[in-house]
Amino acid sequence: MTNLPTPVVKDLVLVGGGHAHIAVLKRFGMRPIPGVRVTLLTRDVETPYSGMLPGWVAGHYSFDDVHIDLAKLSRYAGARFFHQAVGGLDLAARHVICGDRPPIPYDILSINIGSAPSFGDVPGAAEVVVPVKPIGAFVDRWAGVRERVSAASGPVRIGIVGAGAGGVELLLAVQFALSRMLADLGRLGDVPEFHLFGATETILPTHNRSMRQRLVRLLHERGVHMHLGQLVTAVDPGRITRSDGSTVAVDEILWVTHAGAPKWPGQAGLAVDKAGFIQVDDTLRSISHPEVFAAGDVATVVNHPRQKAGVFAVRQGRPLANNLSRALCGQRLRSFHPQRQFLTLVSVGGRYAVGARGPWSVEGALVWRWKNWIDRRFMAKYENLPEMSAAVRPEVASGLATTEVLKEVSTAAMRCGGCGSKVGATPLDRVLAQLQPIGRKDVLIGLDAPDDAAVIRVPPGQVLVRTVDAFRAFVDDPFVFGQITANHCLGDIFAMGADAQTALAVVTVPFGLDSKVEDTLVQLLSGTVCVLNAAGAALVGGHTTEGAELYCGLSLTGLVDAEKVLRKGGLQPGDRLVLTKGLGTGTLFAAEMRRRAKGRWIDAAISSMLQSSQVAAGLFQRHGATACTDVTGFGLLGHLVEMTKASGVSVRLDLSSIPVLDGALETTGAGLVSSLQPHNLRLRRAVANVGALAGEPRYTLLYDPQTAGGLLAGVPADRVEACVKDLEAAGYKQVAVIGVVEKSEATETPIEFV
Repeated sequence: MTNLPTPVVKDLVLVGGGHAHIAVLKRFGMRPIPGVRVTLLTRDVETPYSGMLPGWVAGHYSFDDVHIDLAKLSRYAGARFFHQAVGGLDLAARHVICGDRPPIPYDILSINIGSAPSFGDVPGAAEVVVPVKPIGAFVDRWAGVRERVSAASGPVRIGIVGAGAGGVELLLAVQFALSRMLADLGRLGDVPEFHLFGATETILPTHNRSMRQRLVRLLHERGVHMHLGQLVTAVDPGRITRSDGSTVAVDEILWVTHAGAPKWPGQAGLAVDKAGFIQVDDTLRSISHPEVFAAGDVATVVNHPRQKAGVFAVRQGRPLANNLSRALCGQRLRSFHPQRQFLTLVSVGGRYAVGARGPWSVEGALVWRWKNWIDRRFMAKYENLPEMSAAVRPEVASGLATTEVLKEVSTAAMRCGGCGSKVGATPLDRVLAQLQPIGRKDVLIGLDAPDDAAVIRVPPGQVLVRTVDAFRAFVDDPFVFGQITANHCLGDIFAMGADAQTALAVVTVPFGLDSKVEDTLVQLLSGTVCVLNAAGAALVGGHTTEGAELYCGLSLTGLVDAEKVLRKGGLQPGDRLVLTKGLGTGTLFAAEMRRRAKGRWIDAAISSMLQSSQVAAGLFQRHGATACTDVTGFGLLGHLVEMTKASGVSVRLDLSSIPVLDGALETTGAGLVSSLQPHNLRLRRAVANVGALAGEPRYTLLYDPQTAGGLLAGVPADRVEACVKDLEAAGYKQVAVIGVVEKSEATETPIEFV
């Protein structure tokens, strides 16, 4: 008998990728608990480190220098990565509510989502200002500020609302960056005018006098206008109004006031303070719901209130990780007491900083180098992840779990084979009750009245198109995996010019307790049905079983008029070859498995795979396409060879015009390719000038196996421009004309590059 993976018996769900949760993820990567499944729900693929954000604004750091790749860290932790914003909680059912997908269940929940912008009751602020929180969203907004300042015809007036350490540091970073940008543009006379607004009589009211004096001096030296001691009561385009009725003209407004709490934790029923922040005890556990934990800005430690600062979230990471592990294993939690004093290091635009702790302060270039060393050391902990040693591999980590947890694991692992491996009837019935496949008049017997088999009517005058495809999961989120699987399988139907009619699903779900198996199946099939319904295909049945890993396949039926079938054969000399999506899913996910792909590359690849080819197929038919296929496992070259052979033609390709997904050239250039790539490379004998192309990453990508890839079609030359224009308007942003069809003269090498 083969050794089965540890069954899932408990779910730890982490909401948010804040500073505390990155420590939790690393801890679970180094010391996993058998039977515990960790899931990260986050709106950001890459989370910025707040301590280095001003340095990035000033231009001292690159984007990657200041961002932690949550997808990569989740892979290290063995955690499921769900790129998903959270909208609420069902505390009674222990569910996280996430938009239009099934809720996500948890046994233990931890929340570390930072804070939201706090505009208070300031009229106009939400519509006019650029909020710095959430920090992840500020990255894109900062690019907009730079563009507007660059396009302005003269000096720009910039207001920063918030005179704490964050506001002062950001103002000086912005001033430094914009001054350098305008100098590079030859506009030395257009130096922006800066205004700092604060409700208190002094800047940095919670810091020592010595530090305040140093920063006030620096602000005066930099020509900053300070407006202190008055609240901002209204914001209009181009103007700030203060509580004494005075107004200040400004062109750009950045909002760096105190943090605000999101509404949904309190609306769900968690105990929150007057400001809406989750109240937790000394163990970081909710005072109202013991299965919920919270840390960072979103939380208030009832017995130890502190200001909202990243340093506290960082320090909470280790005790949060330890107490989550203890809660999962039924052990006693340990109290955590945050420090009263902490080191503050504020950069002031250039490579110069001011530091303070307790009553003392210091400034200078050496202070900036000190801050830079601390920040880079922190980031390195999450970039240079250690390999797991034998001492912490999952199979020997059982010392971390209690007898009760291990008993549950042992019970869940006892699984039969054959028909005994099927998912039980009761859990399956509950799953099917939650699905809502569309109904069709030509489906006589389907899931609405299950029988031994589905019964489908074939409309007169049409023919059936049948296809089947399946593969194991390569993304963590079963809902997204279901969507990708459906898109991939539907590609064959659309490439034939057919409309999808019905689908049968074949699914293998990882071993676990019935509730865990049921949840995975609901997530997977809900994603699948979502795409099938949009395509007009009814899910009419299938087969489910338990196994070592998540696996999904679909057998699809389509309908098409016999004379309208699109085939691989049919290319005509003079046709232009049009490809609707970029290449690279194979190499990107091969790199992701090795933790060498950036999270944003994988996120973009998933977005590409989630784009349906249904509209593209319709547009190809409208513009008189002569032949069509979908680009999948054999790669672009493999499927193109099939088309040339079936059509009796040769083609000339423009290598530079072939679209690729972000990061694919980098991963291919590093030798990170799919396991199927060597098989596809055998088709290089069909390329006339292959010797001149060997080693070129873009050429190598032509053999990259695609999942839910684009359509490749031949379009008459006089209609290709209109076709591409329509495809772009329909959202196929990487559509490209990649070559031309010619008469076949060398059948052994039908493909040539120009």
